[in-house]
Amino acid sequence: MQGLNPFHRGQGPGGRPAPVRPAPARPAPVAPRTPRKDPAPSRLAYRLNRMMLRPLVRRLVHVGLPAFLAALVAGIWLSDDTRRANLTGGIDAIVDRIQHRDEFMVRMMTIEGASPAVDKGLRAMLPVDLPASSFDIDLEKLRERVLKLDAVEAVDLRIKPGGVLSAVVTERVPALLWRHARGIELLDKTGHRVASVTGREVRGDLPIIAGEGADRAAAEALALIDAAGPILPRLRGLERMGERRWDVVLDRGQRIKLPEEKALQALERAIALDRALHMLDRDLSVVDLRQEARPVVRLGMEAQNAIRRARGQPQLGPDGLPLPPEATAGKAAKTAKKSG
Repeated sequence: MQGLNPFHRGQGPGGRPAPVRPAPARPAPVAPRTPRKDPAPSRLAYRLNRMMLRPLVRRLVHVGLPAFLAALVAGIWLSDDTRRANLTGGIDAIVDRIQHRDEFMVRMMTIEGASPAVDKGLRAMLPVDLPASSFDIDLEKLRERVLKLDAVEAVDLRIKPGGVLSAVVTERVPALLWRHARGIELLDKTGHRVASVTGREVRGDLPIIAGEGADRAAAEALALIDAAGPILPRLRGLERMGERRWDVVLDRGQRIKLPEEKALQALERAIALDRALHMLDRDLSVVDLRQEARPVVRLGMEAQNAIRRARGQPQLGPDGLPLPPEATAGKAAKTAKKSG
């Protein structure tokens, strides 16, 4: 009966429960591993990466491609004539409205240091009538046009606050009168033309030079005039000979021929001879100093006739030819009558 007692099942001797042995644990099922991605890039990705490392390709991608797309879109949009006309008109309207604001308007012009003739000519050169926008006045071009005036040496143009166009003019100072085949002109110290005059009496205070090419040697002419201090009251002018050298023209028809080179030293030597020997007070028509080692003088007509009379030779006429005996006798009688 004991074997049929359910309370005695699993008990050991003496009614104790039998020890329980744990069943061995089954291993947990292992999940299948996912394959790892290969870190090496593909051949295409490698080549694209290498291409992007080139500066030219990077500029094309970052700058060229966006610029091309923007130009393409703008070209498509501007291909319509109406849109293009509206855009141009809008931009012109904005620019015109900005340029004609009060702070950009020039309302008057002031000129300093200019004679009335230059003042009138400068005002006539303005490209627009005042008031006008400062954007319509090109100061550089206006300055170039003003400098083309012979009497203007320099000009300073600027637009001052308040809408005033200021012009400060420096005019050329006349230093010489130049007589040539086309008339008489005023020259400054550099030989630049200043203006034309009708006669020497207009500027009688200025020395005169003559001959072709004399304007290109104006500086040398002024140096010679400054060196001719002792004979300056007798000086009538300088004449350019053959565009090479100068002749000093004095009163009583006297000339001093100067050499091409060292003309100033030759004139100083002539003045020294005049101080020592009163050379220019004598009846001399030409003092030729073209050869430094051999100066030559040409006697006047009276001195030549006095020598010819002393030698018993016929006298010379104004043309340099010997006079017939009767003319010589008549002239001698008139001279004796005047002296008596």
